[in-house]
Parts: sequence; structure tokens; C-alpha cells
Amino acid sequence: MGLKITHSSTFLLPSIPADNGPSPTYAFVVLNQPLPRFTPLLWKHAQLRICADGGANRVYDELPPLLPHEDVPDLRNRYKPDIIKGDMDSVRQEVKDFYAKMGTKIVDESDDQDTADLHKCVAYIHDCTPNVEKSNLCILVAGALGGRFDHEIGNINVLCRFSTMRIVLLSDDCLIQLLPKTHCHEIHIQSSVEGPHCGLIPIGMPSGSTTTTGLQWDLNDTEMRFGGLISTSNIVKEEKITVQSDSDLLWTISIKSLAI
Repeated sequence: MGLKITHSSTFLLPSIPADNGPSPTYAFVVLNQPLPRFTPLLWKHAQLRICADGGANRVYDELPPLLPHEDVPDLRNRYKPDIIKGDMDSVRQEVKDFYAKMGTKIVDESDDQDTADLHKCVAYIHDCTPNVEKSNLCILVAGALGGRFDHEIGNINVLCRFSTMRIVLLSDDCLIQLLPKTHCHEIHIQSSVEGPHCGLIPIGMPSGSTTTTGLQWDLNDTEMRFGGLISTSNIVKEEKITVQSDSDLLWTISIKSLAI
């Protein structure tokens, strides 16, 4: 467990600092749930923008109210997804036609009913990213939390299915990402935009031993399992959190009100 991964939510900042080494390459996936208020910020930081099926409706309908001082036709021309992908049972025909005319790639996977739209999008990003670039890739997902609980669990399962990829699930209130047991983790807190509330939750199997630093209630070789102790409602106390565990963990932290 000697290998270390560093995590930082700099994508929630208006501009990403250049003093922390190479900036990650961001891909942005929009699901069919209400858009977080900071969607324009994530869109700006991303190099690839994919709408999962009805996520295209959300971009078309909900971005103008988030940016009320902008001209709506101009805004819709600028916030054009690169790809719309999924089983196409939610995206409205006029929305699909609008973006297709502007050059958006439409990928119809209605023949695949075994995987959810987020799984399809992450698999696409995985397959089209060269191996040498995967370590610097981070996938940001809007609309993954809230709504139906089975959809939320399905999206969390995608984190586990693609455990070697950095994927962050985001809502207006919080973010969730997987901390694989294969590495030690160093989390740099962006206190202007996130925290202090946080949690560490074992996923896939109980944790026989988890150790942290930087939390109000640190874990010290602590066992965690459902039906026993899990570290919810914890508090970030330092700018750097370290986590080491013998099981995969979900890290979650609250997101503060952000100006766009």
C-alpha cells in the first residue's frame, strides 16, 4: 500500500492553480437530473463534454436560468455537448436535432439495456483515452446524486466497476469519489468551496483497518462495516487529509454555496 494518490477539488475553483504540477484532464458527464449551480464552471474546465441521454435536455433547458444575463441562443451555441450517448429514451427529439445540427456526435446504444447511461459514458471515455493519458484523467459527473435511490446506487457501482479511473460524482450539496484500497490517499481540501462535513464509507466489503489523519474524529486502525461503525458526519480539521485502508472506501465531502 505504499503507492500514493493525491486528490484535490480544484475543479470547483474559478481557475485551476498551476502550482500543483500538471493539471488533470477533465471529462464532464451530464446525467438526467437537475444541474448543479456550478455546472458552467465544470463545463469550462472540461476538455470533453458528454450528455448521457436526457442530460442533453438538462443542458438545453436549465443552463439559461443558471446564466440569466446571457443571450439564450448564444449560450446554447456555446454550451454544445461533444457527444450525446445512451439508449435515447429520454432526450427530446428537438433537443437531439438541435445539437446534431451543430455537430454534436449522437451515439445511440438502445440495443444495450444491461448497463446504465453513466456506465456507457465512462466506458466510452475509457476506450477513447490513450493509456498514457489515463493517469491524468478525471471524470466529473453532474446529476449522479439525488432523485431515485436505485439510480444513485447504480452510479456508485460505476465507481467500483471502473475503480482504476478517477471519477467524481457531484450534486449541489456534496461530492463522492472512490478511494481504492490499492493506494494511500492524500486529499487536499479546498476550504473555500468544500467541507467541513465529510465521511468515509466502506464499499464492497467491510474494512478491517482504516487509518486517517486530519479529521476531527480520526480513525486509527479502525474496523468499519455496515451494521457497525461507519465514519459519517465527520469534520475536516486540516487542509490535508490522509487515508489508508484495507478496503475500498467512498470519500464524501459537502460543497459550499458557490458563485458561478
